[in-house]
Amino acid sequence: MSSDRIRVLIMGAAGRDFHNFNTLYRDNPKYEIVAFTATQIPDIVDRKYPTELSGDLYPNGIPIYDEADLCHLIKKLNVDEVVFSYSDVTNNYVMAKGALVNAIGARFSMLGTKDTQVKTDKPLISVCAVRTGCGKSQTSRKIVDTLRKAGKKIVAIRHPMPYGDLAKQAVQRFATYEDLDKHETTIEEREEYEPYIDRGLVIYAGVDYEAILREAEKEADIILFDGGNNDFPFYTSDKHLNIVVADPHRVGHEKEYYPGTINVNLADVIIVNKVVTADYEDILEIEENLREINSDAIIVEAASPIFVDKPELVKGKRVLVIEDGPTLTHGEMAFGAGIVAAMRFGAGEIIDPRPWLVGSMADTFEKYPEIGVLLPAMGYFDQQLKDMEETINAVDCDVVVSATPIDITRLVKVNKPIVRVKYELDEIGYPTLEDILKEKGFL
Repeated sequence: MSSDRIRVLIMGAAGRDFHNFNTLYRDNPKYEIVAFTATQIPDIVDRKYPTELSGDLYPNGIPIYDEADLCHLIKKLNVDEVVFSYSDVTNNYVMAKGALVNAIGARFSMLGTKDTQVKTDKPLISVCAVRTGCGKSQTSRKIVDTLRKAGKKIVAIRHPMPYGDLAKQAVQRFATYEDLDKHETTIEEREEYEPYIDRGLVIYAGVDYEAILREAEKEADIILFDGGNNDFPFYTSDKHLNIVVADPHRVGHEKEYYPGTINVNLADVIIVNKVVTADYEDILEIEENLREINSDAIIVEAASPIFVDKPELVKGKRVLVIEDGPTLTHGEMAFGAGIVAAMRFGAGEIIDPRPWLVGSMADTFEKYPEIGVLLPAMGYFDQQLKDMEETINAVDCDVVVSATPIDITRLVKVNKPIVRVKYELDEIGYPTLEDILKEKGFL
């Protein structure tokens, strides 16, 4: 093997980084990937990208280190180039990392669609977002329901969340709740997969997204790529509809976040969601910004109406609100559907969980102090799930309002009544997603 291979370190968070490696670097003798670094995701550091996935050039796998050691690693491993490969961070954050890498002496780069998108011959719909928590999941569900009514067989592929045994998770297929248990899925994974299973649909995920695609193609008329964080699509097709969701509660982020702005530039359709709860001036501003970036995209306004199973339990009560974890943490949202539901149905008081935090839940609030009087649904590993259970049960409240897309009682035993909050997408005015799908030839 040539000794003049370019020595590359990939900065990631157990998702886009692995995909970038698989598509550009795995079998490429021009490069030598000397390490991954990881952030955002717990319990991935000090592991390896396994031999089963790394290919013939990496018979011993590839080590994964903490991003906090980046400067030391660049020097120790004689790194030539650092490839930034994770999402939902500000442009300033990315460039600050670039400045640090350049100051140490290495090149700093980001990969685009040409090097990383895998081609499918099937019609493809991608649903991505400007930020985490914009409403991408309910947009995907609306598309799936619309296509199914027309008799289309659609298979979803979800952006990676491989937090367990990477080799075993290379290609995962979920069609039943037993599949969720078999693959030892986290709360974050269940939040994304259960709504598809509840609809009788198949959803794939994992690590090797070309292998995943080839399996999904065998049972689909149409592929839906359900993106995660605000990453851009892993796939492309000659018949490809790019749908991107934006949030007027975070106006300006469409210009300021990586790689959300990439998604806006790629979009054929932009859903401006949550317009019912946003200020009118913010809606006007975000739509102006979106048109400035991509004047060709169709803009659709939409709401995320909430549905509560037992609203009578909320009125006048002391309520603990549980919201979707990533939306509150690196998504930086100060509230979600749970707070909206609690206020709408007359909660007497929103209880601050911080005095009762246990173990890793306390660590989460220390890392993300802006969370405030909410409890993020966290369950990346068993102990974290146990800590969340103990925290919920310790909080002095009358009822729990849970706005995660899953029934958390499947995973934790709660000693208080639970009110579940669900939310779907409701387009306002014309065109609707169904109109667009017809116009683009998907119906």
